[in-house]
Amino acid sequence: MNAALIPLVIAGLVLCALSAGCTSPTEAGFIDQVTLSPTPTSSAVTTMTTALPEPLATLPAGQEVDIQVTKERPDYTLHLIYNGGKGEITVQQILMRATLSDGTVTEQYLNNNERKPRRGDEIVIKGSRGSDRVEVFVTSGGQMYKVFDDVLVTHTL
Repeated sequence: MNAALIPLVIAGLVLCALSAGCTSPTEAGFIDQVTLSPTPTSSAVTTMTTALPEPLATLPAGQEVDIQVTKERPDYTLHLIYNGGKGEITVQQILMRATLSDGTVTEQYLNNNERKPRRGDEIVIKGSRGSDRVEVFVTSGGQMYKVFDDVLVTHTL
């Protein structure tokens, strides 16, 4: 009786595996079929530009700087505070770009690009009630590095 039960159990396990979808292709060339609907061509369509954050560039060793980026309540302003760091001697300029939830893009240099940044310098940009993407670029040693890229959201209590 046990000899007849073993093939029956194996056949049952194979049927379970097949019905669970464990035999689907796993090759890299496998592509799901996607049906696209036509997109409207109206000029009233707006696109959101608060895309997901992108990878950051790392400053070379010994040229690191400390920045602090926050979104303040109740006025939703975006603040960048420059705190110096090991690489403050090589920093030439700092640019903050804010893409607001309505698609508006605002760029501002620290100290309006008139002098090199100093510890305690701050940029304040008027934000929105929604999610605002903030990118910070540091020019150090003649190279521009993206050191901050995040979507800031106003938290309510």
